[in-house]
Amino acid sequence: MLWSLVKIILFVVLVAAATLGASYLLDMDGGVRIAFGGMEFNLTPLKSVIAMVLLVLGVWLFLKLFGLLIAVLKFINGDETSLSRYFDRNRERKGFQALREGMIALASGEARLAMAKAQKAQKLLDSPELTNLITAQAAEMTGDRRRAEEAYKALLTDDRTRFVGVRGIMKQKLADGDTETALKLAEKAFAIKPAHREVQDTLLQLQAQKADWKGARATLNAKLRHGTLPRDVHKRRDAVLALSEAKGVLDEGQTIEAREAAIEANRLSPDLIPAAVMAARSYVEQGKPKYATRVLKKAWEVSPHPDLASAFGAIEPNEDPKARLKRFKTLTKSQPDHRETRLLLAELNIAAEDFPEARRALGDLAVTSPDARSLTMMAAIERGEGKPDAVVRGWLTRAVTAPRGPQWTCDNCHHVQGEWGPVCDNCGAFDTLSWRDTPASELSGLVSSAMLPMLVGKLDEPAPVAETPPAPAPAPTLPEAAEEVPDAEILPPDGASATGADRPEAERK
Repeated sequence: MLWSLVKIILFVVLVAAATLGASYLLDMDGGVRIAFGGMEFNLTPLKSVIAMVLLVLGVWLFLKLFGLLIAVLKFINGDETSLSRYFDRNRERKGFQALREGMIALASGEARLAMAKAQKAQKLLDSPELTNLITAQAAEMTGDRRRAEEAYKALLTDDRTRFVGVRGIMKQKLADGDTETALKLAEKAFAIKPAHREVQDTLLQLQAQKADWKGARATLNAKLRHGTLPRDVHKRRDAVLALSEAKGVLDEGQTIEAREAAIEANRLSPDLIPAAVMAARSYVEQGKPKYATRVLKKAWEVSPHPDLASAFGAIEPNEDPKARLKRFKTLTKSQPDHRETRLLLAELNIAAEDFPEARRALGDLAVTSPDARSLTMMAAIERGEGKPDAVVRGWLTRAVTAPRGPQWTCDNCHHVQGEWGPVCDNCGAFDTLSWRDTPASELSGLVSSAMLPMLVGKLDEPAPVAETPPAPAPAPTLPEAAEEVPDAEILPPDGASATGADRPEAERK
């Protein structure tokens, strides 16, 4: 509204200025005399101005006619498109002007104006490879998915814009959750432009979600080859994919291939805990315990972890607790002050019934950084040293509501998983799981896999039930196991023990 008012005022000012100028010329004395040959022309000032304007128009018209004459001569000389180019030149100028305005409107967020300018440019230029792109992006901006898809499909017909069309439709399918179609489109886009970083990342994530580990490794190698991934990150992620491929082979029952793939994954990234565990178990199956020990020791030096201790214990499953404690010194001498090392030594000494030494190994962990595992060990130590049942129950009650300690947690969405995987179960991100502490509020419904076996015996009187029991879980909570089962041994999930849970029952007693 304001702009219209400004234009009206400007028009009135120009008319007033022209009128004032004409009246000023009429009042002027003198004029212009033009002598040409035997003719002479005397012009007043007003007529002189009019003659000047007519002269400019005549020159412009002459140039136009001269250009037309040149085009006709070229047409006669055999240039069949000279006349069409001459008449289309003005259309092209207007078309490119509309195209520029459409691009500016699109960058400014004016989607509807951009679509209108794109339609105008299409009529004047007949260049769908330019106008369809603006139309598609403007339609997506306004939420018109149907029109955007039509524009992207139109781009597929031209080799120069096929990649843009495939990528646009791929992103629409991803937004719709159609990962099957999106994967096929990502493969096509990757075949057209293998160096495109966004397409590489999308294809890699979709292949990982579909467990296409072989294809994902090929895509990862392409990222390294085209310089879109650092070499150290490539090495780590290639190890993750190799480990995932090994698990897939193991599920199919091809153990030899699984062993080779697991060892290859550990070679690529020795600090990858699941790869080290699988490689160690593969060496044990091959009768090579020394290799398994070397693999687990190297991984423990980088990052101590309960799964490494469990795999180390599985190398000699039938040894007595004292022999196991002696053998584990190979592992525990590295990283002696690490929390996991202290917990492991405490567990080993509890299994060997050396409770004072277990207390010294545990130190103040149950006080300074209590979690379910350290508190449970403290209860077992108190029980082993003959403390009253009330003291034991106090530690067990605290263990039920305590944080569960480090867990496999997604760095992208902070989702907690029970076991490691190459892809987050919640957000689908690739290689984002790390072993770290998680707030207790995020683990209220989980039972820690680090609940290691220990004898607590039968209590003299029933223990009180906690006011807020933990959420249902696959294994019983510690107080319940102690109350309901006399002389019960509280067992963890499979593979969680490093101290001999897999020994025969008679030997444990």
